[in-house]
Amino acid sequence: MHLRDLTTLTDFETVVGLEREIWGFSPGEDTVPLAILAVSVKRGGILIGAFEGPRMVGFVYSLAAMKGGQPTQWSHMLGVVEDCRGSGAGHRLKLAQRDQALARGFDLIEWTFDPLQAANAHLNFHKLGVVVEEYVENIYGESTSPLHGRMPTDRFIAQWWIRRPHVERRLQSTGPLVRAADVADAPSVNRTTTAGRWLACEGFDLALTDRRLLVEIPVGFTEMLAGDPGLASAWRLATREIFEHYLGRGYRAVDFFLDRANRRGAYLLAQRED
Repeated sequence: MHLRDLTTLTDFETVVGLEREIWGFSPGEDTVPLAILAVSVKRGGILIGAFEGPRMVGFVYSLAAMKGGQPTQWSHMLGVVEDCRGSGAGHRLKLAQRDQALARGFDLIEWTFDPLQAANAHLNFHKLGVVVEEYVENIYGESTSPLHGRMPTDRFIAQWWIRRPHVERRLQSTGPLVRAADVADAPSVNRTTTAGRWLACEGFDLALTDRRLLVEIPVGFTEMLAGDPGLASAWRLATREIFEHYLGRGYRAVDFFLDRANRRGAYLLAQRED
């Protein structure tokens, strides 16, 4: 697999095709069109493709943006075709995006992701070292992608401070950002049980004040959307209330722990002055 910048109309046409293949978007809806790709790349965007031989199997795309008066990159899409997921292509694309952003003088790359997608959370926190301080309800409205299951598109906004020491440590390490003892002592905000295939949220506590907190989520949320949409909707509403409450009280998400064997994951929330 090799990576390269995407700069031609043929490249852009291939990206639009991959958007439809990966997310299942309806033609003409939700996809970033060729003209926008071309213009944004001309004016500061980053668009990189991953290839197996001549075949493009994934891409990462970010636009030039501003935050607090400072130039940033807003990473709008990262996608890999189904038969190449788990190959490390997404991780390599993000590192290539970071390299280009560093070379252009940027400090921050931001993007959104669904807090209930455990695999994405694992990549973003465990491998890249993002932090999250914002939760946005239904940021994109209803999506045509079957991966989103007609659910509200609630999203975290990931902040990837690409020059900071904690990101450097994360990129060089395979362990957690904090000591195991710190995590073991953190109380869980929500109570969960396993009923058959899926993890269910039985309730949650919004009155905790500990320095660090854990919030559990299920693994396999996309499959849950198809197999038990009522349970998926309950998870959306419960985690929406949890994250909006605790982020609003000055916590931020700083790490994620994935337990594939038990089909669950857990966010670590920490008070921002910590």
